[in-house]
Amino acid sequence: MLQIPPPPLPDVVVTGARLPPAAGESAFAVIRLDDRDLRDQQRLDEALGTVPAVSLFRRTSSLAANPTTQGISLRAIAPSGAGRTLVTLDGVPLNDPFGGWVIWSQVPTESLSGLDLVRGSGAGPYGAGALTGVIQLRERDSGAVLDASVSERGGARLGASGATDFGPARIVASGLYETSDGYVPVRGPDAGAADQPLDLEVRAAALRADLPIGEAALSLRAAAFEEERGSGVENSRASASGNVLSATAALQPRADRAGWRLQAWRRESDLSNTFVALADDRSSASLAASQDETPAVGWGVNAALRRVIVSGVARVEWELGADARFNEGETRERFRNLGAGFTRSRVAGGENSVAGVYGEASWSSGPWLAAGGLRYDAWSNSEGRRLERDLATGLPTLDEADPDRSGEVVSARLAVRREIGGGQALRLAAYSGFRPATLNELHRPFRVGNDITEANAALEPERLTGIEAGWSWAGEGAALSATVFRNEIEDAIVNVTIGEGPGTFPRAGFVPAGGVLRQRQNAGTIEATGLELDGRFELTQALFLRAALSATDARVDGGAMAPQLTGLRPAQAPIWSATAGLDWRPVDRLTLAADLRWESRRFDDDLNSRELEAAATVDLRADWALTSSTTVWVAADNLFDAEVEVAETGNGVAGFGPPRTLSLGVRLSR
Repeated sequence: MLQIPPPPLPDVVVTGARLPPAAGESAFAVIRLDDRDLRDQQRLDEALGTVPAVSLFRRTSSLAANPTTQGISLRAIAPSGAGRTLVTLDGVPLNDPFGGWVIWSQVPTESLSGLDLVRGSGAGPYGAGALTGVIQLRERDSGAVLDASVSERGGARLGASGATDFGPARIVASGLYETSDGYVPVRGPDAGAADQPLDLEVRAAALRADLPIGEAALSLRAAAFEEERGSGVENSRASASGNVLSATAALQPRADRAGWRLQAWRRESDLSNTFVALADDRSSASLAASQDETPAVGWGVNAALRRVIVSGVARVEWELGADARFNEGETRERFRNLGAGFTRSRVAGGENSVAGVYGEASWSSGPWLAAGGLRYDAWSNSEGRRLERDLATGLPTLDEADPDRSGEVVSARLAVRREIGGGQALRLAAYSGFRPATLNELHRPFRVGNDITEANAALEPERLTGIEAGWSWAGEGAALSATVFRNEIEDAIVNVTIGEGPGTFPRAGFVPAGGVLRQRQNAGTIEATGLELDGRFELTQALFLRAALSATDARVDGGAMAPQLTGLRPAQAPIWSATAGLDWRPVDRLTLAADLRWESRRFDDDLNSRELEAAATVDLRADWALTSSTTVWVAADNLFDAEVEVAETGNGVAGFGPPRTLSLGVRLSR
């Protein structure tokens, strides 16, 4: 893990059709992970989770997480199932067009050459969705790698990526297959006959062709994925699938000419979930709802023009661009099971869009770097509908059409950085950004156990403003950085508790005992103050230490909408998190790695009534190089079998993360 900034380079040679990183990024809070940081992690979200500044919605990784909880945010301001961070792969958004979450299995770590995490609101070229930042993934351009492994509880995984040339064209392909019998998340005396393992099966593949067009490059990419998983209780399962097509053309900027990028993409996704009502003693689970299909389509275009001007000791870089994204989708469900099968059906969904233009510029001279950007976006929600029918008669029991809504948002960012000698640098940044509500938040109600959450078609976009200051130092074999920040999210979208079971509520219906009814609402403001520390040290030529700490005090001001939340912490937002890692190469062929992750307590609900205790895990790994291209490895995740609470029900039953897991694998590379 390497703290940015690197020295800006005017020309970067790439194989794929992409522009080089903008020079102005060095003035913002950026962390870069290269392929070495990703190599030891089998899942991309687990690799991101090694950075304290990254907030997965729950403590559970994509090994066991329901697709709808695979959201990601940067900084523990307010993690969300929809995610408050934009994730892109060479410029193409990976966020689901219906729910905003990211299905992490669609991108095996073997397929990536690295990634950048830009903390702080996006603005500039990133736009809608980059509320707490953006994660920019870079797909591999060369070489080949294959990693095959087996693990406890029926685990097996095969991930591969490779590139080859056909005349002037280059073909890059990647694939992933993973299966696991899973583990039971509820343990001990709380577990009942209804509790079952979180089994998993994943398949993903991608193919990219890079073609020269004069001095420019054209990349055509196609990818598809599907995953099937258990939800931890009988009669409850989830599946997700999708595909994406993209075309990107780019010309690298040079001193004598401008560079540009043109990109178009289309993404399809589908999701199914079955939900259950649990008996008090967890002895049985009866079907309560079946989300049979959630077909969604998203597509978008973007364009950018970049110019680099060098005059004497000064360097100016500017970029003008425009982008647009369009989503449409709906959920098709059956629900209200009174013991003899489902009696109601539901179709709910709509369309949303956002389009914007932006300008970005940076100036550097000697020790100074200044960068800023301004963008204008227009958003709209339309064609919103919710139709519920009685399955026996076919007659509507609820028929609603939501009014079309639209708005405009102006966002900006500005930063300055100065090198002060001795390898040190100071920086100061301010920014704003926004995130429109997803189709899922606007239209889809859902159930987890006995808890029910209602949709809200009247949600307004979230808006973030922030300021931060940072210091960094890089010396011989060592690097340190520190950042302090203050962020505020207005009109924060929160799942607000509005009733407890047992009872019957309008629209939501019956809520069982031990369950609660929540609704997504713009619940006032979330204010967060934080500190981030990061360090990397080469203690000897064979011993490397890395460590990072994040402290974020986030609090809710519910205002008139949700006064009961004022002073509480957002759900799933810990104050403290820390990571430490030690890599040791005692002999040339052997590498040993130890990783520690600790996190303070967090809460599973908006009322802070369901406390998840602090947790610490230790992972060990050993790699033995048989040859220059073949390595065998063994790993022990959660070595001390720590019980990591990831969820809690209304009657106090805790769900836990994975127990200790041993794995054995082989890695081939060239």
